[in-house]
Amino acid sequence: MSVPTITLNNQTTIPQLGFGVFQVPPAETAATVATAISVGYRHLDTAQMYGNEEGVGQGIAASGIPREELYVTTKLNNNNHRPDDVRRSFEESFERLGLDYIDLFLIHWPLPTRYDGDYVSTWKAMTELTQDGRLRSVGVSNFHPEHLDRIIDATGVLPAVNQIEAHPYLPNDEVRAASHERGITVEAWSPIAQGKVMDDEVIQRLAQRHGKTPSQVTLRWHIERGDVVFPKSMHEERMRENFEIFDFQLSPDEVEAIRRLDQGEAGRIGPNPETMDWIPS
Repeated sequence: MSVPTITLNNQTTIPQLGFGVFQVPPAETAATVATAISVGYRHLDTAQMYGNEEGVGQGIAASGIPREELYVTTKLNNNNHRPDDVRRSFEESFERLGLDYIDLFLIHWPLPTRYDGDYVSTWKAMTELTQDGRLRSVGVSNFHPEHLDRIIDATGVLPAVNQIEAHPYLPNDEVRAASHERGITVEAWSPIAQGKVMDDEVIQRLAQRHGKTPSQVTLRWHIERGDVVFPKSMHEERMRENFEIFDFQLSPDEVEAIRRLDQGEAGRIGPNPETMDWIPS
């Protein structure tokens, strides 16, 4: 199946479906990534925080797929926000991944209660990394509208993407709309709410109607909404299931029925970006 691409605001393109390696053990990452690539995934999403960048690079090398056919994202760890640490840690990520270039580098969390509230200098240092050709695009993750406005107003540089928690129980439409209004592509993390959608009656009914699984219906919902999505599984059968979402469509009414499952803050699974302040030791 052909995965559609989205053109970012810097005119580079990103596959709309990717493969995430959050919580994949480092020792198992290379094999997991190689399997995902063999299934057909060409977009891989990792992070410094995950501790498995090296395995991602090894899996890519083992796959034999040409570098230019792959899209690779990593993210800045929360303990690397100071400009010197941004530059140092990017070098480390670059070495661990072992690639000629990285497609996308994100600030993982804004951390507004840390670093004296200064994530602007972090963003400025991120934008400077694109100058030597080893990094194609920079973006952010978990940024709310006020966070976006602050870095854009200060630097004039738009993030290419904003990766946020988004799923049927937290559609996060306000943040999505704010991102789109600024020309920023949205990526959805935790797209199936860590499996909670599997037992939802609305999604089960739609899955039965389309002859698909609840996971496939939910991932298709993200695609219909125009977001980039990257489910994670270490099992090849589930990887294939998650990849097979381009042979059916949801109607606008079906998309809206899923959106109405919104539980607001009660549906949030991860931390709220306004208060997230964890720094790894």
